[in-house]
Amino acid sequence: MPSEETEVVVVGAGQAGVAMSEHLGAHGIPHIVLERHRVAERWRSERWDSLVANGPAWHDRFPGMEFPGVAPDAFASKEQVADYFAAYAEKIGAPVRCGVDVTSVRRHTGRPGFLVETSEGSIDARFVVAATGPFQRPVIPPVVADGAVSAQIHSSGYRNPDQLPEGAVLVVGAGSSGVQIADELRRSGRRVFLSVGPHDRPPREYRGRDFCWWLGVLGLWDAQTPARGAEHVTIAVSGARGGHTVDFRALADSGIELVGMTAAFDDGVLRFAPDLAVNIALGDEKYLGLLRAADAYVERNGLDLPEEPQAHILGPDPDCVTAPRLELDLAEAGVTSIVWATGFAADYTWLHVDTFDERGRPDQARGVSREPGVYFLGLPWLSRRGSAFIWGVWHDARYVADHIATRRGYLAYGTADQPVAARATPTN
Repeated sequence: MPSEETEVVVVGAGQAGVAMSEHLGAHGIPHIVLERHRVAERWRSERWDSLVANGPAWHDRFPGMEFPGVAPDAFASKEQVADYFAAYAEKIGAPVRCGVDVTSVRRHTGRPGFLVETSEGSIDARFVVAATGPFQRPVIPPVVADGAVSAQIHSSGYRNPDQLPEGAVLVVGAGSSGVQIADELRRSGRRVFLSVGPHDRPPREYRGRDFCWWLGVLGLWDAQTPARGAEHVTIAVSGARGGHTVDFRALADSGIELVGMTAAFDDGVLRFAPDLAVNIALGDEKYLGLLRAADAYVERNGLDLPEEPQAHILGPDPDCVTAPRLELDLAEAGVTSIVWATGFAADYTWLHVDTFDERGRPDQARGVSREPGVYFLGLPWLSRRGSAFIWGVWHDARYVADHIATRRGYLAYGTADQPVAARATPTN
């Protein structure tokens, strides 16, 4: 027999789990939030030492609380972000249980709800919300053989340059993590190669406004979920050193050698795809496209924002782009470390329900899965472009909580518990 019962079990106490708890609490729905480590643990122990939020403090937060001690246009450190969520959970009285690992969730047979097995016993729940987010299992492509270099680590395991053995470093991946790690390593005196794939690189600031503001007024945060398979867009943006636009030409000028996507490895030699110039050009076009859209918005609305014609001027491509290196002998180049900034995969091996496609991805719409009673939260493009961001997950959680409240009402109809609840108004 289960050791206890509750209406909703929320798995994970990061930004998604805390947001979910706030909205469930507002509905008066009994729930428990289970977290295997501490609140927002990944911010504390699975990020490099100098990491800051990629959005300014006025934007990357929940509506109910500002970042204490952080100026609105500044970028909170990873510890400040983790402390923020811990304080927020305390502020709303979230029923978080830390140090509890969820080992399995299975639907009951012959009655509603789920059996949630944990490291501290079992729980009978009517609903389950998987709020573990997208960063569950680090992905390192099986390209370079073990032992080919002294160290191969994922970006989630990187902390600082002193962690790596002496020598040159190859960083694979040109999203926010890859470019910031590569830049930090170069500033520490390392020789650095950066493998660049397709990416989006918005301006950090344009005409006196952060790119987060521009995406908001242009309605781009509300872009709808793309076709399946096209959900992931690598975004190169940085809040490091007060925030700056990621410019691959500037990175090359600083001494970082850019190469194309890492394609193959054989007999000590890495081979790169001949796609570097195309990837840089496509990123430039997305950058310039946002500038043009911003200019049109300013003119259309008669805003008094300073012009920045120089922002439209791109310098010449560096030699490493016009004549890209296609092969790299690791020993000859002195490469002793590879940092794989190649993203993460979901891990729902604990969730034994019929709501996954052939690739193990949740089959859901705005967090509502095809398995009645199971919900997902914190995933990229759950409902829109902003879904994986701090403020976006808060709004997605409100929608999921409304859905749970409505379903509870229907399930309660005709019972002694309560009459059917009025259908919650969907939120955007």
